[in-house]
Amino acid sequence: MSKHPVKPLPYANDALKGIGSKTMEIHHDKLYAGYVNKRNEIEESLAKVDRSKANQIYSEMRGLKHEETFAANGQILHEIYFSIMGGDGNPRGDVVDKIKEDFGTFAAWEEDFKASAMCARGWVVLAYDPTDGRLHNFIGDAQNQGGVWGTFPVLNCDTYEHSYFIDYGSDRKAYVEAFMRNVNWDEVNRRLTAALQMQMARK
Repeated sequence: MSKHPVKPLPYANDALKGIGSKTMEIHHDKLYAGYVNKRNEIEESLAKVDRSKANQIYSEMRGLKHEETFAANGQILHEIYFSIMGGDGNPRGDVVDKIKEDFGTFAAWEEDFKASAMCARGWVVLAYDPTDGRLHNFIGDAQNQGGVWGTFPVLNCDTYEHSYFIDYGSDRKAYVEAFMRNVNWDEVNRRLTAALQMQMARK
């Protein structure tokens, strides 16, 4: 079984505006890497678990399968989060047109995204839903809660306190503003294109 690798940051720890190198060091090198390593560990345990004892009340199988989704989504969401930062924060490209189409105006989407980030306990995710062809802002209070199956994450913001406490204390609003200044909209556009291409391939 091949192991999931820890992907390096696509920029230096101190490259972001308003999000410090210490935060990025802890966030990427320890927390994100921990999710990757734990996912690998869980998959190794699942390969040899006693499936005859699986039980919905308590069993090793149930525990592993439940935590598999938490670790896997922790890995995946962090990899997207790190990949869509490192930019100049200036919105551009087809995704801006799509946002305007689905939310009325870019300002209306941004207001909703920031408000979602303020009320989410874990993540806010701008995702493309192929069932209605629209972009939506979804929130999740944990990595394996709040996601909508079949949607494709385009842009996401980690709202757990570890993302901002070193830099901003309890001032999450200031962190969200800093996050927006670092969005790499070229990567967001690439992800929307990938989502649309995936939908076309399924037809």
